[in-house]
Amino acid sequence: MAIVRGADAGLRAVALGATVVQLRDPEATTRRLQLEALRLVAGAPVPVVVSARVDLALAAAAAGVHLPERDLPVAAARRLLPGRLVSRSVHSAEAAVAAEREGAEYVVFGPVYESGSHPGQPPRGLPALREVTAAVRLPVLAIGGVDARREEECRRAGAAGFAAIGYFS
Repeated sequence: MAIVRGADAGLRAVALGATVVQLRDPEATTRRLQLEALRLVAGAPVPVVVSARVDLALAAAAAGVHLPERDLPVAAARRLLPGRLVSRSVHSAEAAVAAEREGAEYVVFGPVYESGSHPGQPPRGLPALREVTAAVRLPVLAIGGVDARREEECRRAGAAGFAAIGYFS
């Protein structure tokens, strides 16, 4: 899964092999994010999810929404987006279990390794990733410093795949 700031970056990420694109730009205005979401949904041949904005996911007819751990409950987003993807970022096995119980399709766990997008945040490591993947039945995507080389380590720890910002840039 590629995490991108705009439609152009999302389309480039698809060309590089991304199978899902998450639109995330916390600095963008609502209008700018809506326009980028509309362009990306219209142009991407893969599912597009909008980060933290159920309203924009609805307005752009996106495949779903990705929620930060301390955001709207998964169950509430599920009621607002019936039949669409709802996922959650998690930082522990307990949070992953809660997201699964509320109806998330997948969770994104990390940071597994040190990450330039979250400086100063200590990596959780592969043992924590193993703990999360063992605690839930839904797919877990590893995030944080994951690249092509580290992807295999994450898969051996139980991850279904990975999410990345820099990898697809």
